[in-house]
Amino acid sequence: METLIQQIINGLVLGSMYALVALGYTMVYGIIGLINFAHGEVLMVGALTSWTIIGWMQEAMPGAPGWIILLISLVIACIVAAALNFTIEKVAYRPLRNSPRLAPLITAIGMSIFLQTMAMIIWKPNYKPFPNLLGGEPYEIGGAVISFTQILILGLTACALATLMWLVNYTKLGRAMRATAENPRVAALMGVKPDLVISATFVIGAVLAAIAGIMWAANYGTVQHTMGFLPGLKAFTAAVFGGIGNLAGAVVGGILLGLIESLGAGYIGKLTGGVLGSHYSDIFAFVVLIIVLTLRPSGLLGERVADRA
Repeated sequence: METLIQQIINGLVLGSMYALVALGYTMVYGIIGLINFAHGEVLMVGALTSWTIIGWMQEAMPGAPGWIILLISLVIACIVAAALNFTIEKVAYRPLRNSPRLAPLITAIGMSIFLQTMAMIIWKPNYKPFPNLLGGEPYEIGGAVISFTQILILGLTACALATLMWLVNYTKLGRAMRATAENPRVAALMGVKPDLVISATFVIGAVLAAIAGIMWAANYGTVQHTMGFLPGLKAFTAAVFGGIGNLAGAVVGGILLGLIESLGAGYIGKLTGGVLGSHYSDIFAFVVLIIVLTLRPSGLLGERVADRA
């Protein structure tokens, strides 16, 4: 029972990080129908930027509290990631907006490889330890343990979803997003600026990816230039799993994917004597994804598709 509770906690934490990244995927897809495969690299840039800022601040202010250093690095990393994603959209995607769908897809994959290479040149390819700035003793729940960092990850995901739902449903920008998603040309005739709305969507997604990257680094204690590839792929899987284009679906898909992976790696691995363990955790997630998409191609919560004029 302790193993089951621990793996559920681990799955919720892992799924929450997937959900933060999946929200960025699903927002962009909901607005312009584009899968931004460079989104995982934005996560990586955010984490590496935070690592760099933390190193500088620890040298400049050796007595500063850890949470202040982490908060400042988080803000700077979000700004850098937002500027990067804004530039990517303007330079790489906007000129191809009316092109066949294959063109921006190939461009997104190329941008992902480009960002990985640039990060390898700037930060070097070796793994770097990410300091534990929050500290504190882990809390015990039914024989399982959860750290303050993991609690923070769960809280940030809940706050991010609540903020996004409020933004999309109750603000002027949210109305502009929904209008642009339904029909950008008609929205432009009504006074909406589609380019501005799309850029704002990329910026919001980048901020969420940067937060997820820092939480990922803080949870696992390491950063590296390829660290964004697998979380990005899993987050895309989570978005499709829950119903891409649906904000709640991205969160549900991310959490379910994290639980499936964690239970498959830990609990089921223990039952099978290690035959199906952590090295095969990806199998469980993708097998379930295939089953779900076979039975329900639109995902668990489905995609809200508007009739275009």
